[in-house]
Amino acid sequence: MSLAALPITSQQQALPGYLRTPAPKRDLSGIWHYEGTGASEGVAPEQEMPPMTPWARAKYDAEKPGYGTRRSPNGNDPILQCDPMGFPRVMFLNTPFEFVQVPGRVIQFFEHEHEWRSIWTDGRILPKDPDPTWYGYAVGHWEGDDTLVVESAGFRDTTWLGSTGYPHSEEMHVAERYHRSDHDTILYNITIDDPKAYGKPIVGPPRTMKLRPNDELIESVCVMSEEKTFAKRIGEPAASKPVK
Repeated sequence: MSLAALPITSQQQALPGYLRTPAPKRDLSGIWHYEGTGASEGVAPEQEMPPMTPWARAKYDAEKPGYGTRRSPNGNDPILQCDPMGFPRVMFLNTPFEFVQVPGRVIQFFEHEHEWRSIWTDGRILPKDPDPTWYGYAVGHWEGDDTLVVESAGFRDTTWLGSTGYPHSEEMHVAERYHRSDHDTILYNITIDDPKAYGKPIVGPPRTMKLRPNDELIESVCVMSEEKTFAKRIGEPAASKPVK
């Protein structure tokens, strides 16, 4: 098959690096999609999660995930009650997000739950004691012309780091790097430092996000009646089956 027969994004992937369209400078605008497994992933694979502190272990043991190796009926995943998924868990879904840039701020809109967060790029620093929220407080700066470096803090400790129930504390600090390696690609790295919950930082594997220039974010909100129907018809029967 010739390159002309491929979609534009596929053509870009097939071309050698020196022929790909270069990334615009200091600009992440557009709709992006994480090229993952298609399932809800955690920050890092379970086998790479660092040891938990006694505080985190007690929370972890009390959780009843509806997915993964620890799934169980009558799960208590907060999202099953239509609580916001929170950050950074929302980053690793099979749903897109959009970056919109305005002076002094990069706004990140998530299709899932129609949530958003501001990344302040006006030179401010992280507050020393921010009020905990679902998506935290984020500041960023550009490193060169192609990498947005983001620091976040001030997270509620009621959200999970993934669908298998790994907890975090309100002391969690998140560091991210969005490196736009070419016009259609962001290389993403994330590190979580939470000494109250883990013996060392959680380092996520390198991830790739692709530009979706022809996509639009669709309405995707949590409806409690639909969640209950899903749990009764699909979630609870699946959770009751033994994990192989």
